[in-house]
Amino acid sequence: MQNVFLRPAIALTLIAAGVASQAAHASQFQPGNLVVSRGVYDNLSSNVQPGTVLPPNCASTQGGCSAATGATNDGTFPYVFNNALYDPSFGITARAFLDQITPNGQLVNTLEVPNSMNPGQGGDQMVTSFSSKSEMALNLSTDGKYLTFMGYVAPVNGIDVSNSNTPGAVDPTNPVGESVYRAVARVDENGQFKFTETNAYSGNNGRAAILNDSNGQNIIYTAGNAGNGGNPQPNGIVLGAGAQVIDGSSQHEAQQTPGTPTPVGSFSVTELGAKPDKIGKDDNFRGLTIFNNVLYYTKGSGGNGVNTVYFLDTTGTACPNGVGVPAPNATLPTQPLTYSPATLQANGLPSNMCVLRGFPTSSNKTTNPTHFPFGLWFADANTLYVADEGDGAGGSDLYTHAAAQSLAGLQKWVYNVTTQSWTLAYTLQNGLNLGQPYMVNGYPTGANTATGLPWAPATDGLRNLMGTVGSDGTVMVWAITSTVSGSGDQGADPNKLVAIRDLLKNTTAAGAAQEKFVTVRSAGFAEVLRGVSFTPTH
Repeated sequence: MQNVFLRPAIALTLIAAGVASQAAHASQFQPGNLVVSRGVYDNLSSNVQPGTVLPPNCASTQGGCSAATGATNDGTFPYVFNNALYDPSFGITARAFLDQITPNGQLVNTLEVPNSMNPGQGGDQMVTSFSSKSEMALNLSTDGKYLTFMGYVAPVNGIDVSNSNTPGAVDPTNPVGESVYRAVARVDENGQFKFTETNAYSGNNGRAAILNDSNGQNIIYTAGNAGNGGNPQPNGIVLGAGAQVIDGSSQHEAQQTPGTPTPVGSFSVTELGAKPDKIGKDDNFRGLTIFNNVLYYTKGSGGNGVNTVYFLDTTGTACPNGVGVPAPNATLPTQPLTYSPATLQANGLPSNMCVLRGFPTSSNKTTNPTHFPFGLWFADANTLYVADEGDGAGGSDLYTHAAAQSLAGLQKWVYNVTTQSWTLAYTLQNGLNLGQPYMVNGYPTGANTATGLPWAPATDGLRNLMGTVGSDGTVMVWAITSTVSGSGDQGADPNKLVAIRDLLKNTTAAGAAQEKFVTVRSAGFAEVLRGVSFTPTH
């Protein structure tokens, strides 16, 4: 992978904050460094045979198979992902890596997540899905001792695993005829892994996880999406969507017996006075963070619900009409949401989540969304940075459409204590080069014959992010880019880790005019970057 050093002013700030030695042991994380999650596809032509009917075992499902022509491409990257045009569930499991880097992009070491090719203790393993773009967000636990992220308990090079059922929540209308547990990985400062399996996110994927290990607790909060079949969705799909709470496991995967999914929160557009959506699909969450004992989530895709920022209200008083701000006495939840099985299919889960006041409230069914929030990070109680990944749209105007987006990039929101509402101060885009195609070594040039659009990726916005605030009020934010391209699946595009410096006190676009993103690292051929965090430490 390529790295580009930050400009001197930023580098000095980072060095002053403390940069760890690069002589670290290969399995150890050092304070002050960053961790970036990376998926790597092994580029074997034999992974897919042209003409193979997909999804796997589709004939045994009520969902049935894709068109009779079968897979269009073999397993060669990036052409293999043109199969997504034939099979909407298409994906291939891949090895996941955690790269420890200095804040200015120098590689310290790389830790491979245990997998079927390189299993961990007790045979434990987990993979990511190439090219599920919403996966592998990295989050520190509440006491900073562990990093957590999500994946699949499946072998490397498994097909369509990201849309498979989970063993305990099978939807017969899902065309993917296989079942695979999702799992949360936790890793400590010594590079030691533990995995917790779950039946949540059947038919789709878990996106983010945070371990609440404060005061001796062992509770995991997760965000994701569920469902890949018809309507109505079975109870297990509804229960396994969105916001989950899971008891962390200390057992090896082979000893675990996950039960029914345990939702911790839910939101319905009916809270805003809108007509009901498909049950469970309002909870298609992506980003996840904790601030001041409150869980925050984002939704940025799908035709249901509202693309916006949410919080989970444990007090029951913060938002009687679906919009509000957290109560000052809020606490983190420790138990699943209580629901009635008798009314689940008719009404879904009870709503205990709210739109954060000031953020969009228009239903995606009634208004074309303009916000596509993904990661979020609080610099302080009055400053919230939101990564907007862009809309990923465009045909022959692929690049110009991306370049014209005004909200894609890093949004800075500020809180007005008087009105108790959040306001968008400005969106940082300078240096992201939205819509400007870039070269990837080994990547095909010209147009993809399957789409008629150019292969070269261009940045479309940002996904996961993290940041820090210096004693002088200087804010540093690192973020993972999203892309647009003519690939059969834009999630397969090699993307970037970027960084920018902002001033905490600044609230105007004019004041941020000189701020500019720089590229810290770039994914190489058959690689994707997914999450970024500081290292776990005691």
